Amino acid sequence: MSVVGFDVGFLNCYVAVARAGGIETVANEYSDRCTPACVSFGPRNRSIGAAAKSQVVTNCKNTVQGFKRFHGRAFSDPYIQSLKSSLVYDLAQMPSGTTGIKVMYMEEEKVFSIEQVTAMLLTKMKETAEHALKKPVADCVVSVPCYYTDAERRSVVDAAQIAGLNCLRLMNETTAVALAYGIYKQDLPAPEEKPRIVVFVDIGHSGYQTSVCAFNKGKLKILATACDPELGGKDFDEMLVRHFCEEFGKKYKLDVKTKPRALVRLYQECEKLKKLMSANSSDLPLNIECFMNDIDVSGKLNRGQFEEMCADVLARVEAPLHNLMEQASEYQLKKEDIYAVEIVGGASRIPSVKERISKFFGKELSTTLNADEAVARGCALQCAILSPAFKVREFSITDAVAYPISLKWNSAAEEGLSDCEVFPKNHAAPFSKVLTFYRREPFSLEAYYNTPRELPYPDPTIGQFVIQKVVPQASGESSKVKVKVRVNIHGIFSVSSASLVEVQKTEEGEEPMDTEQQATPEKEEEKEETDQDETKAQGDGQKETEEEKKTPPENEEMETSPEESKTEKKSDQPPQAKKPKVKTKVLELPIENSPQWELAIDMLNLFVENEGKMIMQDKLEKERNDAKNYVEEYVYDMRDKLHGRLEKFVSEADRDILSFQLEDTENWLYEDGEDQPKQQYIDKLAELKKLGQPIQERYMESEERPRAFDDMGKQIQMYMKIVEAYKTKEEQYDHLDQEDINKVDKMVNDAMIWMNSKMNQQSKLSLTVEPAVRVREIQDKTKELYSTCNPIVTKPKPKVELPKDDKAGEQNGPVNGQEKAPAEGTEKGTADSTGNPPSTESTNPRPDMDLD
Repeated sequence: MSVVGFDVGFLNCYVAVARAGGIETVANEYSDRCTPACVSFGPRNRSIGAAAKSQVVTNCKNTVQGFKRFHGRAFSDPYIQSLKSSLVYDLAQMPSGTTGIKVMYMEEEKVFSIEQVTAMLLTKMKETAEHALKKPVADCVVSVPCYYTDAERRSVVDAAQIAGLNCLRLMNETTAVALAYGIYKQDLPAPEEKPRIVVFVDIGHSGYQTSVCAFNKGKLKILATACDPELGGKDFDEMLVRHFCEEFGKKYKLDVKTKPRALVRLYQECEKLKKLMSANSSDLPLNIECFMNDIDVSGKLNRGQFEEMCADVLARVEAPLHNLMEQASEYQLKKEDIYAVEIVGGASRIPSVKERISKFFGKELSTTLNADEAVARGCALQCAILSPAFKVREFSITDAVAYPISLKWNSAAEEGLSDCEVFPKNHAAPFSKVLTFYRREPFSLEAYYNTPRELPYPDPTIGQFVIQKVVPQASGESSKVKVKVRVNIHGIFSVSSASLVEVQKTEEGEEPMDTEQQATPEKEEEKEETDQDETKAQGDGQKETEEEKKTPPENEEMETSPEESKTEKKSDQPPQAKKPKVKTKVLELPIENSPQWELAIDMLNLFVENEGKMIMQDKLEKERNDAKNYVEEYVYDMRDKLHGRLEKFVSEADRDILSFQLEDTENWLYEDGEDQPKQQYIDKLAELKKLGQPIQERYMESEERPRAFDDMGKQIQMYMKIVEAYKTKEEQYDHLDQEDINKVDKMVNDAMIWMNSKMNQQSKLSLTVEPAVRVREIQDKTKELYSTCNPIVTKPKPKVELPKDDKAGEQNGPVNGQEKAPAEGTEKGTADSTGNPPSTESTNPRPDMDLD
């Protein structure tokens, strides 16, 4: 089972995997751990990542980047309309009203949804992970900014599904960073002690996020988050681009903004200059050749001028930090309570940004995490925690609700609308609550964010949820309807279940029994709700207790309670007098969900199918390009070799024929053969190899033949020596049969005659003709000689069996006529009267010497 974390950024993406007992950020096919968040569309295929980035200038109208900000947004959204003019590619409206991207693909005009484009990027990241892990990837955790709303989060989940991924969790980027920071810390306070407070600041290319987090041993809790979705590295790039557009307008009389390609090149150079200024304070040049109208442009800038130019942008750095500390003050936290301020994100490297954050908190900033890869690593850790395939140190993660969520409905008791805040800002998540309504008929609930001014999104509506099949009791009274609302592990709000409590009959004289039932929560929910108990203990307990104490009168139509506190409610209630026992039956009710901008199931299935087709098309085009490249490679390789190492092995006539054929093929490749089917290239390569292969084979034969003859000669020499040793009666071979030795002698002589004959024939031939003998023939002859002769000459000697009572003989080595056993009574090899082995001390190996 794969364990993978995907950090899908505005500008770049990172893939982290769990393997070999740790988390590792993996490299793509270019050996780069950073993959550009870029998709390019061509006449035959798509390019994704680094390959697409290289087409930003040459194919700018069909190369898409920066699409992360379009998730879950309508085409009519004022934010989308304001961005249209600054984009090189075109936006269009999808049939559902959401934003799409218009490009030319397969020589047709196509409009792709944001979910489809993000799915293409995720497909590329999935391939990178599969290449690293050498196995299929399905389960993953994907990062999203903490300021994403419900519609944006659902859009990312749909994109993952289109890419064939099972997203176990959408993880807030600051939460992922907190997990990557905390899980390895061995010195965190015990659960009962005061938590360690750490602030995380993430300044990326397009977003600025901050969070304050409480760490205890084995758990983390996000206390508050604050952000500026419109502040990031791109704003500094914009200031530089604006400055150089004005400078080039005055200096070279060029209107850069009228040429999209020139503008893209200027953005690229300004981004490089910004990075250089972070490391150098001196004047730095900016040079672009053939920028516009074949004019070379140049300029220069230093860090001081850059900071002065970006003063307005830098002034926005502190506002989210003030907001964060205001929220933290609800937990009685001050700046002095902060243990560390950890910064990550690409733009966090800008010195003036670091300086302002450090000055605000009055302490040195911590940079213990990898600024680029921390989010991906945190996502991979979360995936490992959720996966049964990995054993990870227990670590509970409690996130926070970014914006307060309310429900409103048509009131039955009063005229007009009623509403209720179900999840306040920074409420623990994931979390479930149960609301109780008294109704006679189906009713609808509308979920919305109740602070539209704080929302970086024009529409506060989350969705409509209709509770169906609600009927009155048999007595005609309103039925009790229990509705379970939930912010799930992705941070998405939903009405997860609804049930009607039907009163069946009453019996006198028995104690009351609470027979309320809940739908059995899924395994995932059980796990999440365990975390919520801890959360409640850390700060939500007071509010929940207040909710519990409210006992609604009979005429009130709705009551709310957290699902986890039901058992506590029972134990807190005072003993009651005996009342009639009420038997109830719980009926599950269907819910019609209509979330804002939700992708329809049939549309989602169509997108999944289309993605599969595009993947297959990309694969076919890659195979076609590979076949073409093989032909081109063969042409250049063979042309060099014909005048190099193969020169001696080809005749003048053959060289002219092959050279002409190679030149003809080269011309064909760049003219008619530029865009041909795969089979055409395969056939063309076969034609060339028909002429070139014999030459290469002659070269290879010439290189390997001397070695093959040498090996055969060594074999012949060895067996000839053995035959000679046998004839001179050497004891090592005197056990061999005469007939076998004669056979070996004949084989060796025949092999020698054959080898000498072939060597003579070959020496008379030119290198430009077919050889008299091939290396394979020599090797086969050598193997035949070995397989026949070796078993004969390596035959073991027969063993001589001695009489059983001749112990002396056994102890004195082999009796083969070469050595006599010592006479009975001598000390060597004799046993004493007790039958024990002879003592080594009494043995004199040299009779002519006295033993001391």
